[in-house]
Amino acid sequence: MILSGAEIIIRCLQEEKVEHVFGYPGGSVLHIYDELFKQDQIKHILVRHEQAAVHAADAYSRSSNRLGVAMVTSGPGVTNAVTGIATAYSDSVPLVVLCGQVGTAYIGQDAFQECDTVGITRPCAKHNFLVKDVKDLATTLKKAFHIATTGRPGPVVVDLPKDITADKCEFVYPAAVAMRSYNPVMKGHLGQIKKAVQLLLEAKRPLFYIGGGVILSNATEKLTELARRLGFPVTYTLMGLGGYPANDRQSLGMLGMHGTYEANMAMHHADVILNVGARFDDRVIGNVEHFCAAPRRIIHVDIDPSSISKRVKADVPIVGNAPDILNEMLKLLDEGFTPTRDLSGWWRQIEDWRAKDGLKYRQGERIMPQFVVEKLYEVTGGDAFVTSDVGQHQMFAAQHYKFDKPRRWINSGGLGTMGVGLPYAMGVSFANPEAAVACITGEGSIQMCIQELSTCKQFELPIKIVNLNNGMLGMVRQWQEMFYSKRYSQSYVTSLPDFVKLAEAYGHVGMKIEKPEDVLPALEEAFTKYKDRLVFMDFIIDSTANVFPMVATGKGLTEMILADDM
Repeated sequence: MILSGAEIIIRCLQEEKVEHVFGYPGGSVLHIYDELFKQDQIKHILVRHEQAAVHAADAYSRSSNRLGVAMVTSGPGVTNAVTGIATAYSDSVPLVVLCGQVGTAYIGQDAFQECDTVGITRPCAKHNFLVKDVKDLATTLKKAFHIATTGRPGPVVVDLPKDITADKCEFVYPAAVAMRSYNPVMKGHLGQIKKAVQLLLEAKRPLFYIGGGVILSNATEKLTELARRLGFPVTYTLMGLGGYPANDRQSLGMLGMHGTYEANMAMHHADVILNVGARFDDRVIGNVEHFCAAPRRIIHVDIDPSSISKRVKADVPIVGNAPDILNEMLKLLDEGFTPTRDLSGWWRQIEDWRAKDGLKYRQGERIMPQFVVEKLYEVTGGDAFVTSDVGQHQMFAAQHYKFDKPRRWINSGGLGTMGVGLPYAMGVSFANPEAAVACITGEGSIQMCIQELSTCKQFELPIKIVNLNNGMLGMVRQWQEMFYSKRYSQSYVTSLPDFVKLAEAYGHVGMKIEKPEDVLPALEEAFTKYKDRLVFMDFIIDSTANVFPMVATGKGLTEMILADDM
């Protein structure tokens, strides 16, 4: 069958069972858009900015375990998409990003809307391709999907010159691809797994420390089973929320810079730590020297060998797919490996730390952001998909919305990208059309991609926006208050729009909430009366509210600042 390059692209997407493509058309991709028009198997979602296309595809992937696909034009289309690509790369999210390019004869000639896509995206993508011959197109796309979804997942960029999309050749889509230089290890070394289990069973103060890799690899069920069989405490990173049920007694909550008191203390004092799918990030362990000063044994499970012993030396490194490795650990327990330590003393110590209640706050005359998140949890029954932007509101959401299921918490962890919240909510809505979707944001972040309210109107997405409006860049202000002698340089957001009128101008429902007693009724109305509408709830919160606990830069996990300390 002889097809054009554009037809081949559409056929490849269909072969990969792609249902949605998020994108924005332009000159270099018009052949592809013309072929999209001729079919109805793949639905195209027209965003209002290319950055939002990649963010939406990212969240589509995170929330559904289906691959997200974005398509942008050349030049500024590609550069606008880079933030989304880098965001997905930082959090190991599988994506395929199709980028238009000028014709092959014009590459390197400073042609109109030309840029070096491969060069620009090389540092922030798992891999990228420039297709130079239409005969290579189908195989390249198959490789792109394979690379994006296997090993440590990530975004793959495919650069498509316009003449390649017009050229024709025989279409054959390969059933599989083999790449000599790309063979990720899946099965963990059995000897290392046995050594790890023995260490865990002999531990006096064990701790499970899990990250986003548990969720991305669909290892949550195996992890939960192992933790419950052993009776060990579990803590998790920002990206690991939902990897273990937050309401379970064994859950210590999130750890790190804004983690719970009990999680941080347990992390520092544990004698054996099982790390599954996390990186010992600086936001998690604080000062490396302080963390490594405490004697402990570390078991590190990760699909990416370069992540192991990168910042903290692992005593038992295990490279492989988390579900497979956890399954082997469970088998060893079935075969007679049994705990040899009484953990009652360790649990008494943890309960003493937990009693300190580092997340406590006081709800007074002004709305506290923690209160809004807790009421959102109450109204949704803890079953919503929650997206967030980046800042104080992100931390309040992570601390006070208790995630019991994986893939319900969608946020930018590694790159910390403001503006992701609304396009993330869009991606989640397309992947989970019957689900309740809430976007927790701030008045600074929401304005970065607020034009996507237009996309939401076009597709009638019933997203509920929870805008925690303190009239300033909250996290910047908090740092300036605590570490810069209250010199509030450029942290005030002046000339804010009337968000209610703005939402209404886009055809949505707008609400302004200024009193604590109105918080719950507003949320209930949004999720019941306006269940099928986008509702923008502008909560005017206490502008002095800070996120606690807090581990300052350069400090150790046990050197937390609590609200009572201020």
